[in-house]
Amino acid sequence: QVHLVESGGGSVQSGGSLRLSCAASGATVGSFCMGWFRQAPGKEREGVAGIEIDGYTSYADSVKGRFTISKDNAKNTLYLEMTSLEPEDTAMYYCAADSLCRYGPRLGWYATDEYNYWGQGTQVTVSS
Repeated sequence: QVHLVESGGGSVQSGGSLRLSCAASGATVGSFCMGWFRQAPGKEREGVAGIEIDGYTSYADSVKGRFTISKDNAKNTLYLEMTSLEPEDTAMYYCAADSLCRYGPRLGWYATDEYNYWGQGTQVTVSS
């Protein structure tokens, strides 16, 4: 059974930085397509960044140039480096794993239906 545990969330002021981590067990991040999503109160969950098995990365327009997704296969951990944080980035952040991405075309890295494993989330709050 795949288990994902996020950490690194917290409260920062506008312009600050945070680094989120997602530790995986029961699977290797190097074998799955991975993603970071976020959900603010009253809003739908949205894709923030995705990374494919070969390391190719994708980002939502709202975070391009500010966020960086990466993975350490040896540590079996996914990361999201967030800089120049804005109040609009306030949300619960989730990591997700798509164990089937190597077997066929994907809906898109940003599609929640693409991912079959999810963590419990870590809260990020940015104050102005």
